[in-house]
Amino acid sequence: MMKKYLIIAEDDEDDRFLAKEAMNANKSLMDVKFMNDGEQLMEFLQLESNYEFLPSLILLDLNMPKLDGRECLKLIKNNPVLKSIPVVVFTTSNLKEDILSTYKLGVNSFINKPVEFEDLKSLFGKLDDYWFGTVKLPA
Repeated sequence: MMKKYLIIAEDDEDDRFLAKEAMNANKSLMDVKFMNDGEQLMEFLQLESNYEFLPSLILLDLNMPKLDGRECLKLIKNNPVLKSIPVVVFTTSNLKEDILSTYKLGVNSFINKPVEFEDLKSLFGKLDDYWFGTVKLPA
């Protein structure tokens, strides 16, 4: 059985660091790969051993350089192999247009990034429990 892993597509170095710290504080067993922008994410997904070792979940920032999260989401959900990967938008945006447009593109959840570290830690604990403990993910 393949080990489950999470991709976090996040261009902000501080946010990547805080995400790692929050997962470590929760003693998360998730394997995590970080992508620095949307272009890197899409290249990784398209090269990942010919789709043999796809992630179990993608946390996707919306506002990234080179290829933003909306464009990535559209590419993922329009790809017959990638579209079954659950995608959670993880952003600072509160815009109603962003929420509506990403759900129309097929996002599985839309979450605002917490400002406080304790809230981030709590959120990662819930994500870990829900996505890797409760739901059945595609193989």
